[in-house]
Amino acid sequence: MAKVPERAMLHLVMTAWQFGYAGNHIILRAALNMGVSKLVFPLYRNIIALFALAPFAYFLEKKDRPPLATKFLVQFFLLGFVGITCNQGLYLLGLDNTSPTFASATENIVPAVTFLMAVQIHLNRKDGIAKVVGTIASVAGALVITLYKGPTIYAPNSSHLHQSHFLVSLGDAKGKNWTLGCIYLIVHCLCWSGWIVVQAPLLKKYPARLSVTSYSCFFSTLQFLVIAASFERDLQAWQVHSDGELSSIFYTGVVASALSFAAQTWVIDRAGPVFVSVYLPVQTLLVAVMASVVLGEEFYLGGVIGAVLIVVGLYLVVWGKNEESKFTKENLAIPSMSERTSSSKSPLIQPLLRCHCENGDS
Repeated sequence: MAKVPERAMLHLVMTAWQFGYAGNHIILRAALNMGVSKLVFPLYRNIIALFALAPFAYFLEKKDRPPLATKFLVQFFLLGFVGITCNQGLYLLGLDNTSPTFASATENIVPAVTFLMAVQIHLNRKDGIAKVVGTIASVAGALVITLYKGPTIYAPNSSHLHQSHFLVSLGDAKGKNWTLGCIYLIVHCLCWSGWIVVQAPLLKKYPARLSVTSYSCFFSTLQFLVIAASFERDLQAWQVHSDGELSSIFYTGVVASALSFAAQTWVIDRAGPVFVSVYLPVQTLLVAVMASVVLGEEFYLGGVIGAVLIVVGLYLVVWGKNEESKFTKENLAIPSMSERTSSSKSPLIQPLLRCHCENGDS
C-alpha cells in the first residue's frame, strides 16, 4: 500500500479539522440557549479533552519527552491560559452576545494576524507576494460569504426544516450587547493567533506534541476550575440537565478540543503556524454548505464567489510556502563566496590533497 506523502497528509488533516470544527459554532450556540453556564461548560469540555489526550501522550511519547523543567511548566501554563482559557472563554462570551455566523466570520482575521506575527514577508519575491495575496483572498472570501448574499443559487425543498424547534433555537442572539460581543470575539482571535505562533518555537525545544497539548489542557482545566468555583455559586449551573447538554460537552471536548488541539499542534510542528491559520476561512464555506445541504437553507451567489476566493487564496498561500521552501533549500545547497574562497586558499587542506593525488596513493 502506497504511503501518503506528508504534504498531502497535512492538507487532509486540516480539511478534516475544518469539517469537525465547523459544527462547533452551532453546537455551542445551542448549548448556550439550553442555559448552560459559560464558566462550567468549558471546564467540563476541557476535562473531557484532557482524559482523551493524556493516555496517548503518556504512552506514545515516553521516549520523546525531555525532562520537565520549570521553564517548560511556565510556558505550558501560559499556553493553557492564552490558547485555551482566554480563547474559549472569550469566544463563549462573544457568541452569547452575537450569532454563530458572525462568530465564524470573525475568526477569519486569525490568518491575517498570524501571518503578521509569524512570517517574515519577502515582497521582493514571488512567494512572498503569493502568500500576502492568498491570505487577503481567503479572508475576503469568508467575508463575502457572510456579508453578501446575492441571488439564490440553490433552494432545497425543505422549508419545513426552518420551522423546527432546533433551528429556531439557533437563531441570532437578540437583546444582547453586540458591540461587547464583537470585542470579546476580536480578543479571542488575538489569543488564538498568539497560541498558534508561540507553539512553533516551543515544539522545537520540547518535541512531544501530544504532551505539550495535554499539559496546556491540564493547566487550562485548573484555571477554569478556579474561575468557575469563584464566580459560579449556583449548584444548578454545575449540573447537566439534558442529553443535549451532555452531547454538546462530549462533542466540544473530543472533537473541537482534543482532536482539534492535536491536529493543529501536529501541523504547526510540520508546516508552521501560517499553514494552520490559513485553513480557517474554509470553515465559513463549510458552515454555509452544511447549512444548505443538511439544514435545508438556501445557498446564494455570495457563497459561490466566497468559495472561489477561499480556494484561490488557499492555493496561493500553499504555492508560496512551497516556493519559499525551494528557495531556502537552494540557498543552503550553494556555499557562500567566503566559504569557497577560504576553502580554495586553505594552507592546511589543499596542499595535502594535491600531494596525495600526485603520489598516486590509492
